[in-house]
Amino acid sequence: MKLRMLRLRSALVRECLAEFLGTFVLLLFGCSAAAQVKTSRDTKGQYLSINMSFSVGVMSAMYLTKGISGAHLNPAVTLSFCVLRKVKWGRLVPYCLSQVLGAYVASALAYVVYYDAIMEFGGGVLTVYGPNETASIFATYPSQYLTLGRSFLDQVVGTGTLMLCILSLDEKRNTPAPSDLIPPIVATIVLGISMSMSANCGAAINPARDLGPRLFTLTAGWGTEVFTCYNYWFWVPLVAPLIGGPLGSCLYLVFIEWQLPTPEPPQDKRTTVSTISNSIKEPAIRWGTGDKQSHGPEQKDGGRAEMFRKRPPP
Repeated sequence: MKLRMLRLRSALVRECLAEFLGTFVLLLFGCSAAAQVKTSRDTKGQYLSINMSFSVGVMSAMYLTKGISGAHLNPAVTLSFCVLRKVKWGRLVPYCLSQVLGAYVASALAYVVYYDAIMEFGGGVLTVYGPNETASIFATYPSQYLTLGRSFLDQVVGTGTLMLCILSLDEKRNTPAPSDLIPPIVATIVLGISMSMSANCGAAINPARDLGPRLFTLTAGWGTEVFTCYNYWFWVPLVAPLIGGPLGSCLYLVFIEWQLPTPEPPQDKRTTVSTISNSIKEPAIRWGTGDKQSHGPEQKDGGRAEMFRKRPPP
C-alpha cells in the first residue's frame, strides 16, 4: 500500500519519466557500443556492433516504456504523431526535453564506464578531429566528402523511411503486427536504416540522440568544437529529422492510409434476429413457381403425404 503511494498522479509527468528512461536505455546501449568499438580499434567489435546495439536499445526501451508513453524515444516521432493527431501538441515540448535529458545522462554514464579506455585511446586529450578523436563516440559527424545539402537530404530520407515503415504496424485494415512483436520489428527497421544509410553522417535520424550527447561532450571537456566543427554542421541532425518525420508520415497517409478500404459498419444483432424470426414465420416459396409451401408435408388421402402423390401429366 505504501509503495502504491509512489505512483505519480500527473499522467504527463509519468509519460515524461518514461520517455527519459527509454531514451536513456537506448543511448546507453548505443554509446557504450561505440566506445567499445572505437577505443579497442575494432578489435572488440565492428561498426555493425554499434548498429545492432542501437537496435537492441530501441527494442528494450520500447518494451520498457510502451505501456506508459508509447515509447517515442525521438522528437521526430513525437512531432509526427502530433501532426497526425495521435498525440496532443501540449506533449511535444515536454516529451522532447525528456528525451534529450535521457540521452545526456546516458552519454555521461557511458563516458564514466569507458573513461580509462577513452583517455588511453586519445592520449589524455579529448578531440573532435584527427585519428584519435573520441567525440564521435557520442554524437554524429559528417564524412569528409559530404556536402551540407547532401547530408541534410540524408537525414530527411532516413527519418522519413523510419516513419513510413512504423506507421503501418498497427493499422487494422492492412497487415497489422501483433502488439507484442512491434518493438523487435521497429528495432529491425532501425537496424536496416543504420546498416544502409549511416555511411554519410551516422544515421542519427533522432534529434535527441544527437543533441543530448553533443551537449554532454560540450560540458565534459571536448569544448565548443563539437558545435563549430564542419562549418557548424550540428544543426543538420537537429532540423532534418524534424522535416523527414512528418514528410514520411504524409507519404504514408497519401499512398497507404487513404487508399485502404473503408471498414464496414458492424451489423446490428437485433436486426439479424428479427429477420431470422420473420423468415421462420413466413411460408416458404417453391423455387420457380412462386407458390407458397408449408414447412411440413401436407397430409391428404388417409394420411399419405401430399408431396408423394402422383400428379397428372401436363
